[in-house]
Amino acid sequence: MASPPSPPLRLGPVDAGEVLTLQRAAYVPEARAHENIDLPPLLETFEQTKEALGDPACFAWGVRESGRLVASVRIVVDGGAGLVGRLIVAPDRQGHGLGSALLLAAEAAMPPSVTVFRLFTGERSAGPLRMYRKLGYVETHRTPEEHYELVHFEKPRVRTDGTVR
Repeated sequence: MASPPSPPLRLGPVDAGEVLTLQRAAYVPEARAHENIDLPPLLETFEQTKEALGDPACFAWGVRESGRLVASVRIVVDGGAGLVGRLIVAPDRQGHGLGSALLLAAEAAMPPSVTVFRLFTGERSAGPLRMYRKLGYVETHRTPEEHYELVHFEKPRVRTDGTVR
């Protein structure tokens, strides 16, 4: 049995290989659901992952179980917005709350200048769509892709006292 997950840890360029491996495993089911094997996370190279994880505007977080990276997320600071991307959980660990817990921890750890979080996912991503809505993200619009739409979400940052920043 795996040990309990560690608290979220900051990830950097040294973690690029593990992140890319996890990313590919996590996005294959999304590619199948959307009938699109050319999803950007599946096309990203090791060098691109390493560069993204080294970008000072990118805050990357991960969760380990028994030393194994089982979840990660990146949030890029763009002005007052935190652009959430690449929220991934190992296929054998999905549905256990790791993605939700990691995203909430990453949001809380962002610089105070971030006042809103934005993200998108494919319209056929049933689990992520449910999770984002449950975590307070509200759909703002949709954009067309080849055979599906991307669903865009936004969530205002909430202070620990419950007020919106």
